[in-house]
Amino acid sequence: MADLIENTVELEEDTLKNRYLTFSIGNESYGIEVRYVTEIIGIQAITEIPELPGYIKGIINLRGKIIPVMDVRLRFKKEPREYNDRTCIIVIDIRDISIGLIVDTVSEVITISEQDIVEPPKMNKGFQNRYIKNIGKVENDVKLLLDCEKLLTDDEIENLSEVL
Repeated sequence: MADLIENTVELEEDTLKNRYLTFSIGNESYGIEVRYVTEIIGIQAITEIPELPGYIKGIINLRGKIIPVMDVRLRFKKEPREYNDRTCIIVIDIRDISIGLIVDTVSEVITISEQDIVEPPKMNKGFQNRYIKNIGKVENDVKLLLDCEKLLTDDEIENLSEVL
């Protein structure tokens, strides 16, 4: 029985391996590993909480669970944009906390093979984009693959946990 459970867990991990939920912020396409995603919902009423960083828009009540929401556009220091019917919240779990990521549009779930995933180019000394883990080549396009674990620092996660 234990072997069956272990094989099932490995099989689940294999089916999620190299699978990414893709979304857009402006003209850029991003991807996050499907294993982090719990659900995708439309934009809804957000309750603001004072003294949180500007990119944390507040909290939502998702079926009785309070979830902080981050505007990815603002986190990446892009111009704010009015939310519309295409705006979505991607709910992810990172380090024992659920957080909603507000994105312009969600595209699709795709598989990117290992050979089509490369490290981001090394930029100027001292410059490093901590949010981008890899770059996925998909046909004639590229997807910036995010490192979900680095979207929030340990301090930010601790502060959000205190608020919740």
